[in-house]
Amino acid sequence: MDKDILFISDLHLSLNKPEITRRFLSFLKTRAPQVAALYILGDLFDAWIGDDDPNPPNNAVRKQLKQLTDSGTDVYLQQGNRDFLLGRRFCEETGVTLLDDYAVIDLHGIPTLLTHGDLLCTDDLPYQAFRAKSRAQAWQDNVLSKPLLLRLLAARWYRLRSYFHKRKKSLAIMDVNQDTVISVMREHDCLRLIHGHTHRPAVHNFEINGKPAQRFVLAAWSKDAGDALCWKNQDYHIEVI
Repeated sequence: MDKDILFISDLHLSLNKPEITRRFLSFLKTRAPQVAALYILGDLFDAWIGDDDPNPPNNAVRKQLKQLTDSGTDVYLQQGNRDFLLGRRFCEETGVTLLDDYAVIDLHGIPTLLTHGDLLCTDDLPYQAFRAKSRAQAWQDNVLSKPLLLRLLAARWYRLRSYFHKRKKSLAIMDVNQDTVISVMREHDCLRLIHGHTHRPAVHNFEINGKPAQRFVLAAWSKDAGDALCWKNQDYHIEVI
């Protein structure tokens, strides 16, 4: 019998969110070892200032992920808009496999496109401009060359600035652009898309070239609960963590 495949995103783990961290660590110990694969589609951490950051809860998460992958569960990770500096060292220490911004997997015979989701929000032009700049290798090398404390202060300042900028934006601008969704799905020859980022969990049904298509939006975790999209054979359901 095939094991479950789980998809999660937007946990935003940080020192000041201990309830979510405890829930995730428990999930890695109890539920995740029972599945064939776990896909984490971005923003596992609320901020990631480099693979050399030992501050809580980073080491606890590293250790538990390593135990999970050593037990035989495949874990795949995409970078989000908050943790795009996750790199090779983190993967080596945890055994997880880092995926590209767009990744196509065979989900029980159906090509399925995975992405964090921020690339689909093309109406948010200021963010897309920052995203393009911050993914450049030279920019990242410059940031990671700074002392850890300076990076920590910069990350806190960025989160504060991001919070106030979001308050000025409409909800529509911060959501995905449907034309972009269709274009990207056509480019990757997929009729199923799974992503997070928007914190608007839903299943959207539409058509591409006259064929039925689906877009699954993952939920963000909160201090009260976490959700996972659970897939087994051709069936799926939302599992409360």
